Amino acid sequence: MGLTRREFIKLCMSSTIGASLISILGPEMEKTLAYAADGKPPVIWLQGASCTGCSISLLNSVDPAIEKVILDVIGLKYHPNISAGAGHHVVEVLEEATAKYRDQFILVVEGGIPTKDKGIYCTIAEKNGKELTMLKAVTTLGEASQAVIAAGNCAAYGGIPAGVPNPTGVVGVDQVVKKKPVINISLCPMHPDHFLGTVVYVLKYGQIPELDRLGRPKMFYPGPIHDRCSRRSYFDDNKFARHISGEGCLALLGCKGFIAMSDCDKRGWNNNTNWCIKAGAPCQACSEPNFPDECEPFYGVYPLTNKKKIDYPALVPNLKTEIVERVK
Repeated sequence: MGLTRREFIKLCMSSTIGASLISILGPEMEKTLAYAADGKPPVIWLQGASCTGCSISLLNSVDPAIEKVILDVIGLKYHPNISAGAGHHVVEVLEEATAKYRDQFILVVEGGIPTKDKGIYCTIAEKNGKELTMLKAVTTLGEASQAVIAAGNCAAYGGIPAGVPNPTGVVGVDQVVKKKPVINISLCPMHPDHFLGTVVYVLKYGQIPELDRLGRPKMFYPGPIHDRCSRRSYFDDNKFARHISGEGCLALLGCKGFIAMSDCDKRGWNNNTNWCIKAGAPCQACSEPNFPDECEPFYGVYPLTNKKKIDYPALVPNLKTEIVERVK
């Protein structure tokens, strides 16, 4: 099966509920990943200030089974949770990538990057008695890579580790890597489809997919969840839930679907078992750069609050006024 870029993007954006992107792409996915495994562009994964939730999300991939991806098809050279090596062995792997695969490998960064005091608050390895900081590793490997994937909100924008007062000075990858393209996969945690689909696109077409103004692949971040929400009809009818799982739009309970740019409603989580709003919980806009601080209160009256100022995307300039009028 040969796919043009247009066809690939169309499949990514139009995958139906209940069908994994991996299943839809089928042989194309495995053929491209197998190409990487045959000594072509490797993947190196680093973890900084994070909870490792994005790795767990990827490891929970069901179709295809993640062990097949890791062992049979993907050129994964290093992952801190999966690889056996530690300490100076890690530095050797990273040095080899910089020298042998320069401008060929894909660097995946999970977690934010502490920058205060030269990044000493997050070290990932050592050699000859010297510690390797996450800041130094991302700076060096990022400039030597073909492209960088910021896996999850923490890597993309700083996320929870960068929350006020941010004592270690955590920032997102694009604040450190300036000379190579950075692709933000900004959910918390990231969705396996978004990650694998992006990797396959880069390997197959030799370029990064079209990104939105915040550096995210447009094919996975099509617009506000509110536009496609299963509870949208309640919003239109001015019916608002007063408690979690109650009938109605969840705007009064802290839902941020108005500003959350993602396709969670289409893909779901845990092999499309469920997702936040389907489970009766409000969206917390974990795809956005203002998460978590400016998305508070997570469970409370919203947006009728003076605690936080929300700047809505330019594509829906009148949405805030409309919501305020409807929930008065």
